[in-house]
Amino acid sequence: MKIAIITDAWHPQLNGVVRTLTRTKSELETLGHEVEVISPALFKTIPCPTYPEILLSLWPRRKLRRTLQAFRPDAIHVATEGPLGLAARAYCVKHRLPFTTAFHTRFPEYVNVRTGLPLRVGYAFMRWFHRPAVRTMVSTESLKRELEQWGMRHLVLWSRGVDTELFKPATENPLPGDRPIFLYVGRVAVEKNIEAFLGLELSGSKYVIGDGPDVERLRKAYPEVRFPGYKTGADLARHYATADVFVFPSKTDTFGLVILEALACGLPVAAYPVQGPVDIIVNGETGYVDEDLRQAALKALSVDRNKCREYAANFSWPENTKRFLGNLCPIAN
Repeated sequence: MKIAIITDAWHPQLNGVVRTLTRTKSELETLGHEVEVISPALFKTIPCPTYPEILLSLWPRRKLRRTLQAFRPDAIHVATEGPLGLAARAYCVKHRLPFTTAFHTRFPEYVNVRTGLPLRVGYAFMRWFHRPAVRTMVSTESLKRELEQWGMRHLVLWSRGVDTELFKPATENPLPGDRPIFLYVGRVAVEKNIEAFLGLELSGSKYVIGDGPDVERLRKAYPEVRFPGYKTGADLARHYATADVFVFPSKTDTFGLVILEALACGLPVAAYPVQGPVDIIVNGETGYVDEDLRQAALKALSVDRNKCREYAANFSWPENTKRFLGNLCPIAN
């Protein structure tokens, strides 16, 4: 099958959406499918206001149309709701082509935090965007129920996986700093609620791995916290594996792929009891969820790291890719 994936989030961005789509593409190709990713790399772009590492494609409709017509896909998947996603949606609606979408990111919440735009307005846009899709893929059952309450329909599950060969327990080259070490990995931006973690009274050391628009402000506000920047591959896995607790303060993520990466490295997780963490963390066995994030972090220190690793092994990329494939809607020739 020839599969076109249209996404506004792609390399060189480093986030859960990009990692998910990259691994899904690889798994699909392993299964013998041909995948064409249509991303901002093919277009003229401008930096997103307040978030310059995200590139917005300019006037993409004509080139996107030519690219799709040349590729002649058997299935079209629109992964994001940005300029490319809008152009792909318009193309499919105009030509009456079936397509699927995915709900990766809580843009209504992100925009609300940054601008104050009411959630009902953001979700009205989401309903409009996803309405013509045959199926909209979501990562968890709890997210599916929540989106249904906002009026979204034809929702199907597509979970996430983790590379357990890359992300695995290790003891060599431990992180410097007083123990215990509490670690955050992800975008450094206001919607990630990082200050809820940084402001906790915890003995030991705190690390923030990642970059984003708030990194310099937070570095100045919390000089005792280590900010090593972006980490990838084996270096990222080492940071997970040699820390003591992974703290996930976000209340707006749809899943939290970094939680799986931490667990695969044997690192217990502390988080709020919100959608995403409650779907992944087994309370008391692989970490703790608690409205008191400090208590969750302290209790997570007692978790058996072997159980974290064993649990993460249940999340397979091949199985999740097969579910993605089953959710697609072939275009009739």
